[in-house]
Amino acid sequence: MTAESAPLAPPTLEGLPDEKNPAISNELATPEHVALEMKKNSKGIRAYLPWPKKEPKTMESEAENANTADTVVPVSFLSLFRYSTRFEIILDICGVICAVAAGASQPLMTLIFGRLTEDFVTFGLAENEYYQSLQSQDPNVIEQAQAALDAAASGFRQSASQDASYLVYIGIAMFVTTYLYMYTWVYTSELNGKRIRERYLQAILRQEIAYFDDVGAGEVATRIQSDTHLVQLGISEKVTLAVTFISAFAVGFILAYARSWRLALALSSILPCIMIIAGVMKSFVSKYTQLSLKHVAEAGSLAEEVISTVRTAQAFGTQKVLSGIYDKNIDVTRVVDSKASIWHGAGLGGLFFVIYAAYALAFDFGTTLINEGEANAGQVVNVFMSILIGSFSLALLAPELQAITRGCGAAAKIFATIERVPDIDSENSGGLKPAKITGEITFEDVKFNYPSRADVPILKGINITFPAGKTTALVGASGSGKSTIVSLTERFYDPLAGSVLLDGTDLRELNIKWLRSQIGLVSQEPVLFATTIRGNVAHGLIGTPYEDASDEEKFQLIKAACIKSNADSFVSLLPQGYDTMVGERGFLLSGGQKQRIAIARAIVSDPRILLLDEATSALDTRSEGIVQDALDKAAAGRTTITIAHRLSTIKDADCILVMGEGLVLERGTHAELLADENGAYFRLVTAQTLREGHEALDAVMSSDETDLENPMPEDLDIKSTTRSIRSEVVSQSKEKAGDQAPAETYGLFYLMGRIAGLYREGLHRYFIGSLFAICNGAAYPASGIIYGQAISGFSATTNSERRYQGDRNALWFFILAILYGICTGFQNYFFASAAAVLTAKLRSMSFKAILRQDSETLIGLCKTGALTSRLGENPQKINGLAGVTLGTIVQSITTILAGLAVGYAYAWKLALVGMACLPVSVSTGFIRLQVVVLKDRKNKLAHENSAQIACEAAAAIRTVASLTREEHCLHLYRQSLEGPVRKSIRTALWSNMLFALSQAMGFWVIALVFWYGADLVSRLEVSTESFFIALMSTVFGAMQAGNVFAFVPDVSLAKGAADAIIRLLDSTPAIDAESTEGKSVPSETIKGRIQLENIHFSYPTRPGFRVLRGLSLTVEPGTYVALVGSSGCGKSTLLERFYDPLSGRISLDGEIIDEFNVQAYRQQFSLVSQEPLTTCLADFIRGTVRFNILLGASKPESEVTQEEIEAACRDANILDFIQSLPDGFNTEVERIAIARALLRNPKVLLLDEATSALDSNSEKVVQEALDKAARGRTTIAIAHRLSTIQNADRIYFIKEGRVSESGTHDELLARRGDYYEFVQLQALSKK
Repeated sequence: MTAESAPLAPPTLEGLPDEKNPAISNELATPEHVALEMKKNSKGIRAYLPWPKKEPKTMESEAENANTADTVVPVSFLSLFRYSTRFEIILDICGVICAVAAGASQPLMTLIFGRLTEDFVTFGLAENEYYQSLQSQDPNVIEQAQAALDAAASGFRQSASQDASYLVYIGIAMFVTTYLYMYTWVYTSELNGKRIRERYLQAILRQEIAYFDDVGAGEVATRIQSDTHLVQLGISEKVTLAVTFISAFAVGFILAYARSWRLALALSSILPCIMIIAGVMKSFVSKYTQLSLKHVAEAGSLAEEVISTVRTAQAFGTQKVLSGIYDKNIDVTRVVDSKASIWHGAGLGGLFFVIYAAYALAFDFGTTLINEGEANAGQVVNVFMSILIGSFSLALLAPELQAITRGCGAAAKIFATIERVPDIDSENSGGLKPAKITGEITFEDVKFNYPSRADVPILKGINITFPAGKTTALVGASGSGKSTIVSLTERFYDPLAGSVLLDGTDLRELNIKWLRSQIGLVSQEPVLFATTIRGNVAHGLIGTPYEDASDEEKFQLIKAACIKSNADSFVSLLPQGYDTMVGERGFLLSGGQKQRIAIARAIVSDPRILLLDEATSALDTRSEGIVQDALDKAAAGRTTITIAHRLSTIKDADCILVMGEGLVLERGTHAELLADENGAYFRLVTAQTLREGHEALDAVMSSDETDLENPMPEDLDIKSTTRSIRSEVVSQSKEKAGDQAPAETYGLFYLMGRIAGLYREGLHRYFIGSLFAICNGAAYPASGIIYGQAISGFSATTNSERRYQGDRNALWFFILAILYGICTGFQNYFFASAAAVLTAKLRSMSFKAILRQDSETLIGLCKTGALTSRLGENPQKINGLAGVTLGTIVQSITTILAGLAVGYAYAWKLALVGMACLPVSVSTGFIRLQVVVLKDRKNKLAHENSAQIACEAAAAIRTVASLTREEHCLHLYRQSLEGPVRKSIRTALWSNMLFALSQAMGFWVIALVFWYGADLVSRLEVSTESFFIALMSTVFGAMQAGNVFAFVPDVSLAKGAADAIIRLLDSTPAIDAESTEGKSVPSETIKGRIQLENIHFSYPTRPGFRVLRGLSLTVEPGTYVALVGSSGCGKSTLLERFYDPLSGRISLDGEIIDEFNVQAYRQQFSLVSQEPLTTCLADFIRGTVRFNILLGASKPESEVTQEEIEAACRDANILDFIQSLPDGFNTEVERIAIARALLRNPKVLLLDEATSALDSNSEKVVQEALDKAARGRTTIAIAHRLSTIQNADRIYFIKEGRVSESGTHDELLARRGDYYEFVQLQALSKK
């Protein structure tokens, strides 16, 4: 039984705004330390971020005035059930009826309580008359009084026993109704929550691509994880709890007016006070909550993007800059939440002052009514308790209503998305589905701008026909609209003017899924999903007749497609073959391997149209030649549109279109276009033509080079290394298993101690808050003493005596009301504000800890989406316990201890009975704790997995749409939700039974104490006053103990979250970028000589597959060295120390790199990687060019001049392009990684496919710039496009994980070995 059933029990702060539901008060929290760190560490960030410097006041007003357009109008309460089935609604209605009954049982108890009080007062009068008769010393009078007393005692015992039995029956009814309403609503909310999550993902997947220009994958993960949880809470048992409170309120007031309307009317004056205070508090707290949620979602999107490109952050050492920006978002939530905690504390303080002041009014006016004969003591107590229970119910209604209003608020965006019908609706089953198509695509006067940059025209009225069954190639400068043509053909966007036709039919008239199933798309940066190679290729069969084919038939198609795309050769070598997991986003495969799998996926269904958006840009020459041959074969008889920067791949196309500035500049075959020496195409080809080798060098082959051609025998290699490497892998995995063994050992108190240790500067807030909580806890037994005296005062024999007692007790209650109001306000303020600061500190520290981890640890931790949702949720779960809840727990413990002490002092026998009942209340709560913890632990992982599926699908929406894979993603997501829902419903059967038992237990304990107390009082062992003091202090104190367990979910969630956070903060990666240990690197004297000696390496996730097998090479200082070879031979690993080799050593200037400080070592390098992902940050700082380039600066950002940035951009050939954009340096573009690397002026430049994304003109300029930049510094280039590295001082050809041959371009050509074969494959000369 909760405190509201106690006539005096001031409501424990059970469930007040932030505590009971950690996920609800999402992110009402942020810390002082963040503000301090921003001042200390982030000075440079403000210099270039597009927000002005702001004082805290400005930040507050920014928080308050934050985009009102973003605040969607909440949906109505009944709208929350729009996706429920009829059966669920019937169950919900039954639950509501039970809740009404359960709520009514509370005021009904006061009726019995009033009758019992009247029995005590009547017996008290007889007792007083007996004591007065003793003073007369007349034996007859004494004998008569004795007889009257015995008769009164007998009647008193009988009446008390009967009333106590009624309480037992009400308790049984309470148990049954509570169990039914709790279970039915938990059951329906789980099913509904699952349905809403599914519909939300379904809606997200049907949106057009333009929608995702504004909504990031991180936001989808946050909404599907947090906001759907808020909606589920809004339709969960919180609704029926709210109904019980409303029922208790209504029945309480009806009963009060029926018993004594005058007293009830007087006491009703507290209602408007409660409503005004609660209304004002709610409006402010919910306003701040919405703002807080908004900034948390933005922080989630930022974290998602940074974590997914964490290697770039680590390579440039920008962890501090990025975490500073993350802290900026968190800082706004801290401001918002600090204000919320002030309103929270003030509101609750006012509420409890009003409620306690009502005690004073009741006893003062009640005495008047008794003296006037308008009421008796029983009626006064009955009315007073009924009104109080009704009012308490209103106060306790606030948190439940808050859960519902938050649910309505969160549902607004979720439901708006679910019901949003996009302009290009992939779920629309309408549209034409021609039985046969030839595949002719026509663009008629097409004009187009991207919605996100509506003022930059991309296509300016182009007219193109792509003939059926022919291959048409698009070439031209970056940004000329080539990829846009692919997007329009896939109908990712619709043209602003003009039309795109397929066989003469406008694409807008065709069924979208049918259209996309006719097209195979391979894009520049292929997206693979976190499943097996077989599963990834099988995605290409979705929406085709083969979708439901047998596994054998599917596998034949998959294998055939992989053979065509040259993927079968490397897949067959993998230990699990086609069942090898590719990791998140294909993380575990090299770029070339990913691309070949993507090509297999595109051609597996034998589509009529093939779109190749730089499909072979990530492949080495040998793979490219074979794949190009396969694509040429695959293209036969189907329409193919291919975009390429590498012109060798498109020289055999039927028609080549040269594009520039959104128009077609030239068209014709390779030979026709080359004939015009002044044409754009001729210039492009000239830029890419390789120098012919000198035949005279044929004879120049030194003996050591000959040795290189004959690498050591494979069997020797296996004998000498495999055993040690494998044993090392085994020992590493054993060590890890050893590390994980104590995973369950962290206790709650240990975790609380650790968290407190992280937040020493805020412990004083907790200390002050605890003092107020202790005062609040002691106020409860104190009111019990006053209450006992007041009831005893009603037994006074004269009106004047009764009047004196009544006024005195009323005064004591009023003084208590003032003190209690002040203490409650401060208790809530201090705990809520302390938790707000703590939450933000944990969020900030967790983000920094994630950025600190090395690649191996990050893969082990979990996938990006799950990591992002953990980052958002875990600190909030700790807030659920560390906030107002913690204060309530302190208060409740004080109440129990002080109550028992007071009880023993006044009536030790009764106190013993009360104490004996304590374990009954506590044990049921404890059992429920165990049940809930168990459920939480089991469901945790499953929900993270489901969030990961949603996040992955949203992040790769173009790929999902082009494969028409929406239904498949939804099916996987649906399956991932089944487990948690089933477990949750099963657990609810038992946990809610125990909860119902703990609610009913209160009635039974009161019945027992009244029955036993009546017996003691009737035998004159205890006075009426002492009985009521003991009853209030011990029994209702014991009920407070039961209330502590209303916070069980908070404790269990917080324990799990604290465990995860402490483990994350404690995990020290093997390669620790933030470590201060290790030798410093003498930047001035370092020359840049790099040596790799007998390196063996395999990725930690695939220890059985060795990428490098005894690689040895030396890079002399200041030389330009190129590494060439097949995809997946490990060319781009290890030098940045993302991983350490299994054996062998890497040295810089003769010193082993393991001995250097990691950060200092990485500062000597600049990396331009194969997929130069720029960090696009949250909406209002959406990665500008300036910001991304400055990530590469090695000196403080404020010291970097605009001239230096422009020079770096000029070298990377993007300055003119940037300046042509409307916002210049504040516009997003992709190709800035090169400028970022050059800005740093590094000792060693690592170019991992640095120019693969550039067109020929840009490549030539950039190559010259890189050649210029390479002078005086060591440069290591990894390239598939050999024209970019022909000037290298030394070229190493890597084959099967070791050096096969090395020399200059001309020397290697002369040898006519592997390199020569590569050159021939890439030769552009007409033959």
